Amino acid sequence: MYATGPVSRQTVQELMKNRDRMQRSCSLPTAPAGPACDRDIRPGQRPAALRLILLRVLLLTAVVLPQPNLHADAGTRVAAAASLQFVLPEIAAAFHARTGHGLRITYGSSGNFRRQIEQGAPFELFLSADQAYVEALVEQGLTATAGRDYALGKIAAIAPLAGRIRLTPDLAGIAQAIAAGELEHFAIANPEHAPYGRAAREALTALGLWQSLQPYLIRGENASQALQFATSGSSQGGIVPYALALVPAIAANNQVVLLATANHQPLRQRMVLLKPAGPVAREFFAFMGASEAGAILQRFGFDLPSMPAD
Repeated sequence: MYATGPVSRQTVQELMKNRDRMQRSCSLPTAPAGPACDRDIRPGQRPAALRLILLRVLLLTAVVLPQPNLHADAGTRVAAAASLQFVLPEIAAAFHARTGHGLRITYGSSGNFRRQIEQGAPFELFLSADQAYVEALVEQGLTATAGRDYALGKIAAIAPLAGRIRLTPDLAGIAQAIAAGELEHFAIANPEHAPYGRAAREALTALGLWQSLQPYLIRGENASQALQFATSGSSQGGIVPYALALVPAIAANNQVVLLATANHQPLRQRMVLLKPAGPVAREFFAFMGASEAGAILQRFGFDLPSMPAD
C-alpha cells in the first residue's frame, strides 16, 4: 500500500536523463561489466538496471504528474484499489477542476483495506476492486451507505515485447514455455486479498494452467506490484488489471492480451462512504457516478455497471 506523494517533474526528468546516460555509456566498447551494462542480453532487450529505471519513471509519471494538489483537503482520505492507480488521478483532477476540492488517496489491495477499516483506519471513502469487501463492511455497520458499483474490471496477460513468450487469449504460449523449460517466473497479485489476483487464479484454472504454474508464480502484494513484477524483469510476464496494462507507456513495451471474462467471476468494483465521511467525500462519491468520471473509466478499459441513485 502506498500514498500519492509530492514527486516533482524535475525528479522524473532527472531519472530520464540518468536512463539516457546509462544507455549511451553501455553502448561504448569500453562500457564496464556488471548489471548496469550486462552484455549477455538478447537483441532489443534492455539491461535489468535500465528496465527498473524505466518502470520507476513510468509509475512516477502516471501517478504523480496528472494530479492536482490532492492534499488540499487533508482530512478527506480515500482508500482505493491498486487497479485504479492510473485512472483515479485523472478523475481526481477532473473533480478538483470542477469543485476546487482535493483528496488524499491511498492505493493498495482491497482485502487489506477492509481489514484496516475494520480496525478503525480513518478513511472516508473506500473504492474497492470487489463488491464483497464492501458488503462485509456494510454488514458490520461500518459504512454510512450501502454503497454502489462504479466499474466492471477486466484482466489481461502481459509480457515484454523483447521476451520469448508469445501471448494469445488461451495462454498457449505460457504452456509451451513451461514444457520447454523456458519459464522462470510469472506474476499475479496475491489471490488471498487482491481481487485481481483471485480473478487471475480463476482464469488460469479455467485454462488448465493453475497447477502447472505453481513453481513459477510470484505474488504481488497488490495489482500494482504484480504489474511491476511482470514488466521490470522480475518475471517473464503475468496477469494484471487491463486498466493498468493499457497505459500507453506500458503497452508500448509489452504484449497485452485481454482475457475472456467468462473465465473468472465478474470483477464488480464497488465504492462506499464510511462512517467518518464528510461533505467532500460525499461529493466525490456522487462525482464517481457522473458521466465525466464514467467516460474516464471507460477510456482506461473499465466497463460501467448500471448505477442507480444510492
